[in-house]
Amino acid sequence: MSSAATTPPSVDKVDGFSRKSVRKAKQKRSQSSSQFRSQGKPIELTPLPLLKDVPAPEQPELFLKKLQQCCTVFDFMDTLSDLKMKEYKRSTLNELVDYVTVSRGYLTEQAYPEVVKMLVYEFFIRFLESQEFQPSIAKKYIDQKFVLQLLELFDSEDPRERDYLKTVLHRIYGKFLGLRAFIRKQINNIFLRFVYETEHFNGVAELLEILGSIINGFALPLKAEHKQFLVKVLIPLHTVRSLSLFHAQLAYCIVQFLEKDPALTEPVIRGLLKFWPKTCSQKEVMYLGELEEILDVIEPTQFVKIQEPLFKQISRCVSSPHFQVAERALYYWNNEYIMSLIEENSSVILPIMFASLYRISKEHWNPAIVALVYNVLKAFMEMNSTLFDELTATYKSDRQREKKKEKEREELWKKLEDLELKRGLRSDGIIPT
Repeated sequence: MSSAATTPPSVDKVDGFSRKSVRKAKQKRSQSSSQFRSQGKPIELTPLPLLKDVPAPEQPELFLKKLQQCCTVFDFMDTLSDLKMKEYKRSTLNELVDYVTVSRGYLTEQAYPEVVKMLVYEFFIRFLESQEFQPSIAKKYIDQKFVLQLLELFDSEDPRERDYLKTVLHRIYGKFLGLRAFIRKQINNIFLRFVYETEHFNGVAELLEILGSIINGFALPLKAEHKQFLVKVLIPLHTVRSLSLFHAQLAYCIVQFLEKDPALTEPVIRGLLKFWPKTCSQKEVMYLGELEEILDVIEPTQFVKIQEPLFKQISRCVSSPHFQVAERALYYWNNEYIMSLIEENSSVILPIMFASLYRISKEHWNPAIVALVYNVLKAFMEMNSTLFDELTATYKSDRQREKKKEKEREELWKKLEDLELKRGLRSDGIIPT
């Protein structure tokens, strides 16, 4: 695994930067410089014949020698050193990739540890996908320790490397049944550290993509372990500041869970409402988008359980002075399925929404929002005209009472100001007592 730190994700392009940031690379440079140089002497590799140029019986042994050669690590921070040997290694890696893709009979048991030791992503993926690949042999080398080291690499700042790692881990999850629970547990741990400790891990989106496929394959009924992961890990992931970097993948995982088990809808929506952002409009827009995805797959029986707290929050969003938040919430009424759910439950939802909608139609600063609100009010009126008229009358009556109270308060304050003014004048001797 150590050579993975400087092995490029593609054999066609050699990149000398390590997995971590340049800053971290500089910190570790003195510690790891012995990997690149041996007392300042150039690295020499003995050129080997092409695999296609030797007899078939000799190819497995030559294949091993080339794997061992490709474990040699070069210093790519020095762009002028070992140019000839770097090019030789690059061409050898390309040859190995082609060979592992089309040839047969090369995967002897001796090759497995050498492949794992080298770990060039493109080659390793072809190795895992080979028809001759035998998990029973590979499990000696692709074990829990290997998986832990692989997961650490997901913190790479290079998206190309993370993309390769995603494919590698997905293949391992598919071929090694004994590692599946361990992989899920370690991803769980990474996410918990990310949420509650560091708030920094570059590979969250890629790990969530893998989880999306894993969740899709869960057997029913869902295990308690999987439900706990949803509630205790995936829902709290919404709270981090960098949510926008992986929100699409996170929302996909949430929806996959709900399609597997609709009974999870209530805890999921209540969890989102619990963590609803108070001061970040961008996150509010993301939450509203995810809620719409959830409502697209919700069952009517589940909708009834969450409609009150849900539409109280939507009402607050519609009233938001930030027009993008208000606009995103009002777009719910353009969704046919959501509209059908609202219509079936208009007697509950309309009273929750009415006051906010009516006030906004008169007061909001953005004309586009006002136009959308009028459309929503019109839709409500068509759904249940009797209730709409009652709410209109009640709202106007309440507003009149509020205005009367406001006027009374203003008059009271005026009287108090006048009394205070008179008291001040008396104390100054201007008005005789």
